[in-house]
Amino acid sequence: MNKQLDQNHALYTPQEHKTFDSALMAFFEQECPQMGGRRTRQVLVQSICNMRGAFFPETSHLAPGQTTWVTVHKDARPAYGKSIDRTELTSVVLDLVLPDEARQRADGTKLRDIKIQATGRLFEQAYGHDGVLTNAEVAILLKIAPGTVGKYIREWEDQHGKLLPRRGVIHDMGPTLTHKRIIIHKLFIEQHTVQQVARETNHSFEAIERYIGTFRRVLLCRQKGMNTQQIASVIGHTVELVKEYDAYFGTSRPPNTA
Repeated sequence: MNKQLDQNHALYTPQEHKTFDSALMAFFEQECPQMGGRRTRQVLVQSICNMRGAFFPETSHLAPGQTTWVTVHKDARPAYGKSIDRTELTSVVLDLVLPDEARQRADGTKLRDIKIQATGRLFEQAYGHDGVLTNAEVAILLKIAPGTVGKYIREWEDQHGKLLPRRGVIHDMGPTLTHKRIIIHKLFIEQHTVQQVARETNHSFEAIERYIGTFRRVLLCRQKGMNTQQIASVIGHTVELVKEYDAYFGTSRPPNTA
């Protein structure tokens, strides 16, 4: 009996190692012997296999009109000068064309209105899969100009009363104050709670509290007669950010700084 088991083991065990993982292990062992021992290679192989699964998901379940897209992970930490090749990425599944879009066109729905809804859908779907798209990415996907995407975003947000979770909003990037303006307006003018604003703007409590604190400090410094450069130095932010908050002061009632 033991002899038969030994024969079976010798016959069949090699077959279970005829995999991509084993091929990678053999490659690193033969071509990169300086990399380290077997444990080091196993960790590297597992990491590569995990990336392969993330970037090349199974596509047999994709419906007509769907596509995969690689974008920045929503939890990636942005930093000044940080390039994409040093940023955490993830693969998302997006609906480029909905099943009823042909019917919408047949019924006379304007192409512009369909693209506005598609713009909002792509941003929200990517975020639902842990990704954050940029205007440029949506422009590529929908074959339109980035500036047009910006117009569609504003119209979608006006229609739905909330912010789309695009990268500039989630990672607080870019020169625009739009999302800060909306958050501050909801908090101080419309008197929404932090919980409500977090839900309506796809922001964390920490990010909203950071906006509140910065807004109040800038306003307090202005009330004390400081100039832009002095305020930037005091609050530890850029001159550009101070100017952005100044732009908001001119269009709304300042909050109570008590």
